Amino acid sequence: MNIDKELDARNLNCPLPILRCKKALNELNSEQILKIMATDPGSKKDFDAFCRQTGHTLLEMQETEGVFTFWIRKRSA
Repeated sequence: MNIDKELDARNLNCPLPILRCKKALNELNSEQILKIMATDPGSKKDFDAFCRQTGHTLLEMQETEGVFTFWIRKRSA
């Protein structure tokens, strides 16, 4: 998967991972992909809800050793 920007939100608690994700997505063009790494266990449901509410696409989510990695495609303009 071609990543256009990465965001390290590890060791940040809600709502900071979502707020930083929103800021990073604002810096991307439509259809570009943002990779986010977070350690907050609530981030799984937070990013799912964020994408449903904003129209962005949650392409994939993986968990490895307590780190949640999300790939989000920015919605079309």
